[in-house]
Amino acid sequence: MTPVNSRGRHAKAVTVGEVLLNSRVVTLVHVDEPIFAEAWREFSHQSDKRYSLTDCVSFVVMKRLRIKTALAFDKHFTQAGFERLP
Repeated sequence: MTPVNSRGRHAKAVTVGEVLLNSRVVTLVHVDEPIFAEAWREFSHQSDKRYSLTDCVSFVVMKRLRIKTALAFDKHFTQAGFERLP
């Protein structure tokens, strides 16, 4: 999967970003100190996994919001106990 902001797709990335920022159905969650601290603890204790810190932040936010399904392309979400789409 090619990231949206690679290979000349900057304009598409901006368009997608604007849609998300202005959406009435998408909720943006700002990472505060407690979320970061919990994610850092999870990241630092997962040496047997290849989770990124970003993955761990996502896991913490999803758990707090009781979100069970992730729209993601990597296997880390299923390893962490979430359902994954597609």
